[in-house]
Amino acid sequence: MSIRPAWALALAVSLALPAFAAEGEKAAPAADNPFFQPSTLPYQFPPFDRITDAHYLPAFERGMAEQRAEFDAIANDPAAPTFENTIVAAERSGQTLTRVSNVFFALSGTNTNPEMERIQTVVAPKLAAHADAIALDPKLFARVSTLHAKRDQLGHDAQQLRLLDRYMLDFVRAGAKLDDKQKARLREINAELASLQTTFNQNLLKENNASAVVVETRAELAGLSDGAIAAAAEAAKSRQLEGKYVLALQNTSGQPALVSLQDRALRERLQKASVNRASRGGEFDNRATLARVVKLRAERAALLGYANCATYVLEDQAAGTPAAVNKMMA
Repeated sequence: MSIRPAWALALAVSLALPAFAAEGEKAAPAADNPFFQPSTLPYQFPPFDRITDAHYLPAFERGMAEQRAEFDAIANDPAAPTFENTIVAAERSGQTLTRVSNVFFALSGTNTNPEMERIQTVVAPKLAAHADAIALDPKLFARVSTLHAKRDQLGHDAQQLRLLDRYMLDFVRAGAKLDDKQKARLREINAELASLQTTFNQNLLKENNASAVVVETRAELAGLSDGAIAAAAEAAKSRQLEGKYVLALQNTSGQPALVSLQDRALRERLQKASVNRASRGGEFDNRATLARVVKLRAERAALLGYANCATYVLEDQAAGTPAAVNKMMA
């Protein structure tokens, strides 16, 4: 769903901590939560030395509540819509939510742990729900539509006009023009997709780790640099495989080591491990998840008036259409 980052980080429901917390879990004291105020570091860089897993859920909660209140104030403002009280106010919303989201999602994709995975599973559909609560709010859309309709009469500069066009496009692509029944179905689709996409990403990460290629001898690694071989030895050591070597899989379609390895059999093992990730049965198999994602994306595209998901996605990209992509690839 293509909506502005501030909205995508928003969350509307379930503001009580017990709904999020695992049994026996204790929240960090509010006064100690580094996300509750701007960082004092240069460029407001996150204070990573103070951030723990216990800070994330309370910060998501507060950030969600704050941002929803901010958008409610915009929607219910009795004053006529202006660029300042509508667009600028929206741009300024969600400061706490932005702080926690920037840190959490960066780390959950690079340095995750079981607790962060649990948090991500819980918050993903809720973030989608709140993004919908904002994007599908008829009062908000009416204010943006009013401004957009008379944009040539307001004396805005090029940057303001571009931002206003962007808001209008984002609202429409998010379903603002749908009827109530269609909006209800869109909310269901987006919530399920958020959960499925979290499951897909977590399965892929776990399968990457589980599918790492174990190599018995240094001779098989001929062609790799000394540094790469040392890294493979260290990876094996971390898995309690002393004396062996481990080629960890990268989250790419091609593995960098394939360029250098001279042993054909090892290259074949590495290539098969890469292309078969999360698609060979077992705990982390993503095939059923992916099939459901594809079906829901197709339904969402049709609901929004597009021939297919590719047409919907590419409309907002440089290529513009599937035909343009196919022509370039051919």
